[in-house]
Parts: sequence; C-alpha cells; structure tokens
Amino acid sequence: MIEFQQVSKRYDDDHTALRQINFSLDRGEMAFLTGHSGAGKSTLLKLIMLMERPSAGHVIVGGQLLNKMPRRQVPYIRRHVGVVFQNHHLLFDRTVFDNVAMPLEVMGTPSRDIGRRVRAALDKVGLLTKERMNPMQLSGGEQQRVGIARAVVNKPPVLLADEPTGNLDPALSADIMQLFQQFSQVGVTVLIASHDIALINDMNRRTLVLDNGRLMRGGDLPAAGQKQEREQEVLRGQ
Repeated sequence: MIEFQQVSKRYDDDHTALRQINFSLDRGEMAFLTGHSGAGKSTLLKLIMLMERPSAGHVIVGGQLLNKMPRRQVPYIRRHVGVVFQNHHLLFDRTVFDNVAMPLEVMGTPSRDIGRRVRAALDKVGLLTKERMNPMQLSGGEQQRVGIARAVVNKPPVLLADEPTGNLDPALSADIMQLFQQFSQVGVTVLIASHDIALINDMNRRTLVLDNGRLMRGGDLPAAGQKQEREQEVLRGQ
C-alpha cells in the first residue's frame, strides 16, 4: 500500500532530509514512525501526502507512482490519504458535524449521502450524540476524535497521524491508539509519527526509526534484548 524505494529528499539549501529510504507497508498494516527532532519524520509524511516530491527514488501509494504525478491528479490522490494532526485543525465556528463533513463537501459528495457518512464516522469514534456541539465544548481527547472522524469520513485506504497523542494523557492516548487499531483491522494502512516511546513499545507494532534522514530500523520487530546499539541510542535521544 505504501512503498519507498531508495527515496532521498534534498532541499534547495543543501539540507538532505531523507537518505535512500527503503520500506513498504502492506494493506491493513499499522506501524509507527519515530526519531529525534529533525530526523525526517515530517518530510516522509509530506512525501506520502504529495506536499513534497522526492529528489531521488520512488514513492508508491496504492500502486500509484507519486514522483511525477501530474498536478491535476494530486487532489485525487490526497482523497485516498486521511491525515490526523496533533492540533486537530478544527474550525470552531462550525459544529462537530460540519467539521467532519468538510472533506465530503470539497469532493462534491451529494448532500443526501453526507449525513449518512458523517454519522457513520462519528459513531465509529464514539461521538454520534455530539454532532451538533461546537468543538470548543469538547475535551481534548474528543476534539482529537473529531479530527480522526474527519480523516476517515471518505474511507481512505491510507491513514497518516502526525503526533496524534502529543497533547493527551496516557489513558486518552491509549484510547486513540485503539481507534487506529480498529481501522487497521478493516484494511486501512496506518502510519503514526510519534515521540512517545513508551506508547510505541506498549503497542508492540512495527517501528520505523529515523536518524538524521536515514532509516535505522524498519523491518520485523527484533527479539527482546537483540536491538542494535545505535537504535537504542536513537530512542534514548528523543
């Protein structure tokens, strides 16, 4: 579903954000992306969202090669990638329902279908009874759930999350992770960028570890006590 083949990203100021990255995520796989600040996590996510293009290598999402994707096709690709942000990016002058409906409205979804799909998404995240509330009336965890509902309302096959639990306490973070697991169980490929090493370890999922633009780990989970010394240094340095 997501594949990076020898992907590098170099910016005009000669800063190399990613260096020869190779990995693939299968349909329905849930994985974490971690690394120190500036390791390249945001750049990697932006390549999947087509907010950036690679300087070298191939980025493939859903069988589509993104490198030379015509600009007119970018919106189509983005519809197939849901994104959850740390700070929600909700509109506080609109209701919960209206926030979740935004992607469908942009896509031109018939109004008769919007209500059904929005309520299905809100039901999935446990907020069906709060559709007419203003997001400001909700807790931080509930606001994040609204953001998740908005990201999945058009049923994208790929879901990206950028530090989705950064502002939440451990109990709420665990609840959000359970939601992501539920989406992966129905075939959605989920990639979560996070600095929360304790949370990542608790989830026991595949972890892609970046260090100065290089992928230090991204294969099968190593057996206990067999992690490479440099991987430990990367994790301890966050």
